Amino acid sequence: MRSTLIFAAFLALASPTLSLVAGSGESEQQVMEAINGSVHTFESWSWVNCGLSDDGVKIESIQISPDPPKPGKDLTVTVKALVQREIKEGANANVIVKVGLINIIKKNYDICEEARKANATVQCPVLPDSYTISHTVALPKDIPPANFNVEVKGLTPDDTDMFCVKLTADFSKA
Repeated sequence: MRSTLIFAAFLALASPTLSLVAGSGESEQQVMEAINGSVHTFESWSWVNCGLSDDGVKIESIQISPDPPKPGKDLTVTVKALVQREIKEGANANVIVKVGLINIIKKNYDICEEARKANATVQCPVLPDSYTISHTVALPKDIPPANFNVEVKGLTPDDTDMFCVKLTADFSKA
């Protein structure tokens, strides 16, 4: 599950459009905190594990550099995760990117295929273990000055929940 979340985090941040990880209101964060545990908040972005207690992948941390991210600059994302059940071919990540209430991207990704395309250090099948994966992407120069919300839900090949992470980024001050 950990490596799947790492791949999902890459997916959410690797594509220039998906890099527009946006912010959410404080009340939504408070609700997520009450339901799922702590919200990890930084200067202009935050993330929360929205997965279930029995998910196969547990995201332990997500770090970015530079923090805050800057349009037109490289962004390095480092994810630490604990994979508790093997990630097999056919696992996928559903990614939704919103600005406010408007979906700007809603796409499904094959996690193993995306890992191959990115030449990731961890490839499918991913055996249970702890993993740390870093990936660097170039952010587009023309990121609109807005708050973005990204939700990434990982599913096994038989559509069982594998992980969930919600990311927010505020590019309104970038």
